[in-house]
Amino acid sequence: MAKERIGIMGGTFNPIHRGHVIMAQAAMEAVSLDRVIFLPDGQPPHKTGIAPAEDRWRMVNVALSGARRMEASRMELDREGTTYTYDTLIRLRDKLSKASLFYIIGADTLMQLKTWHRYEDVLKLCTFLVCPRNGGPDADELLAEQHRLAKAGGKIAFVGMEPVDVSSTQIRAALAQGREPAMLDPMVGEYAAACGLYGPPRVQRAAEWMAQLYDDLTFKRFVHTLGVAYSARELALIHGLDAARAEGAALLHDCAKCLALSNMQWIAYDNKLTADRSILSSGALLHAIVGRWMAEQVYGVTDTAVLEAIEAHTTGAPGMSPLAMAVYLADKIEPGREAYPLLEKVRETAKRSLVQAMILSMEGTAGYVEKGGKPLHPRTLETLAWLRNQNEKTGG
Repeated sequence: MAKERIGIMGGTFNPIHRGHVIMAQAAMEAVSLDRVIFLPDGQPPHKTGIAPAEDRWRMVNVALSGARRMEASRMELDREGTTYTYDTLIRLRDKLSKASLFYIIGADTLMQLKTWHRYEDVLKLCTFLVCPRNGGPDADELLAEQHRLAKAGGKIAFVGMEPVDVSSTQIRAALAQGREPAMLDPMVGEYAAACGLYGPPRVQRAAEWMAQLYDDLTFKRFVHTLGVAYSARELALIHGLDAARAEGAALLHDCAKCLALSNMQWIAYDNKLTADRSILSSGALLHAIVGRWMAEQVYGVTDTAVLEAIEAHTTGAPGMSPLAMAVYLADKIEPGREAYPLLEKVRETAKRSLVQAMILSMEGTAGYVEKGGKPLHPRTLETLAWLRNQNEKTGG
């Protein structure tokens, strides 16, 4: 049986950006790797002032959520003390004894290999795949260094790809200035900016909330939550709403989603949240009401508008605020949302009119539910009637 060919990509990932993923994909295709393992550093010996390890770990996982044959490992994060590549490769070799290891690096790193701890031993443990970098060493310097390292037993191969014009330094600078970097996954950017990892936090207490949400939600739901927060902020900025409130409400809109239905029911009964049996019997509906309660009691939210937006994000509510509409629609149009017939139309309409986009989205939901032979909740019908009335009043 042929050996598994495994790519290794180490780094601080402070933060991880699309350039890292593009490099991994190019290396995978260049030498037919079976998969690539990303290894965020725990306490790298040569860098200071990096974001907390757990934040970088979560962002790496978010960035890889849509990538095929790419995964993250906590191997370096969970090891105490200074982390050296030599120690990591020894552990990987022992764990993956039947695999061939390929370490993916940038061209600038190739020139620094000779400074690594026990670098001559490192050279014997893997093949280095070198990706070009803009502004890096020229071809003659690279070939000379390849030749020198080969004499020391190193196996060096160059990956044919266009240089990726991005760096984590540029990404951090953009985030510090409140800009959205083009080469950053929207959900990673949402995480970093909301928590204030590289500048002022956009949402107070977001760092605390994010840690709890990461533990309480499934990973897929966590990524969805970041997408909703990203889209809610966008809609808020377009329509002149309070972006921080929209973002905060969106971050917590599904905070109860992954509770067992029996747990949600217990909270609802114990706190007299609703007597509506159709809601009590449906986790898809009940989590919004319980989510409002959790946002207030567990996450410490006191802003009534934010709490109302969380509660209204499933059925809607007659008289719901533009803020609540932004959160409702963001849930339907976030970047990771699986395609459905009206998705792009709702996205475009939401940029022009929240009311019209709400009508379009709710009518689509009504058609889907009715096709499945289920009745639409009365509150949704009331909300739809109210929205149509609002649209007529404004001449929509």
